[in-house]
Amino acid sequence: MTDNLKDIPQYTRKDFVSDQEVKWCAGCGDFSILAAIQNALPELGVSKEKFVFVSGIGCSSRFPYYVDTYGFHGIHGRAAAIASGVKLANPDLSVWIMTGDGDSMAIGGNHFIHILRRNIDVNYILFNNQIYGLTKGQYSPTTPLGQKTKTSPFGTIEHPFKPGELAMGAEGTFFARAADTNPKQMKEIFIEAAKHKGTSLVEVLQNCVIFNNKTHVEITAKETRDDHQVYLEHGKKMIFGKEGNKGLVLDGLKLKAVVIGEDGYTMDDILVHDAHSSDAAMAFLLVRMSLPELPVAMGVIRAVKAAVYNDLMVQQIEDVKANSKISNMTELINSGNTFTL
Repeated sequence: MTDNLKDIPQYTRKDFVSDQEVKWCAGCGDFSILAAIQNALPELGVSKEKFVFVSGIGCSSRFPYYVDTYGFHGIHGRAAAIASGVKLANPDLSVWIMTGDGDSMAIGGNHFIHILRRNIDVNYILFNNQIYGLTKGQYSPTTPLGQKTKTSPFGTIEHPFKPGELAMGAEGTFFARAADTNPKQMKEIFIEAAKHKGTSLVEVLQNCVIFNNKTHVEITAKETRDDHQVYLEHGKKMIFGKEGNKGLVLDGLKLKAVVIGEDGYTMDDILVHDAHSSDAAMAFLLVRMSLPELPVAMGVIRAVKAAVYNDLMVQQIEDVKANSKISNMTELINSGNTFTL
């Protein structure tokens, strides 16, 4: 959503920096996410007073205090429900949900899948550090199998959620993935998410320096990221690697990483990314990719057009009003059987 650009000031990052002290641990990946959001907002063509940031509980959920916009700090797991109400009551607002893997994948899991299913026009930013940080290091629904934490001293025996898989299962219309180590890339993805009409979900691979340090290091480290990530762009070949000589092909019903020029594979064999395909089958394969067999997919993985819940709701109300024989409360009260005492 954008306003008439002639009617709004030219904002800068400083316009979205609040006067509140940022209370995150030194080195936390949340700082990078905050900076990327503050750099993205001035470029969206939206009046400052129309931004609303909604959160639940967790380190990520302190976010509304740190952006100079309207905000709502909700209760644990309920940010999606609150944001839904905000958007439906005020369709012109640009609504952002800031949440963590514990807040949204555990107690908020039901709200998470249903806001995606409904396709309400909000932006959902999921900080995934694979741990409960605010409550000091318990395993979360995204913690890798076998990891030792304060609540799994012998290793967790639970299989973790992958947010992208849940998004595809709920028929989400927009899913992207970014890393807190790449603020420029994050900013670009946040802008794309804001442009999307419907629920846009961005999973940010975020580092908790205190309780789960380097949890994403195999994916994000400078020494390995070129070979361990594939940055997807619509209409472009799925190419990766330090030398730009690796790519993805379809091998039966599975994706396969190959070296271009070896084993008979040429550039013509490399898949072209179609983020706009209505069929989510390829997007599902892409969000599931993991090391060491395959690189991790980054960028906008899926962005499709679909009916938006808040638009449908407004239209339905207008249709009912236009066809109703009753126009006010007095007519309603007198429209049926009545009795007197």
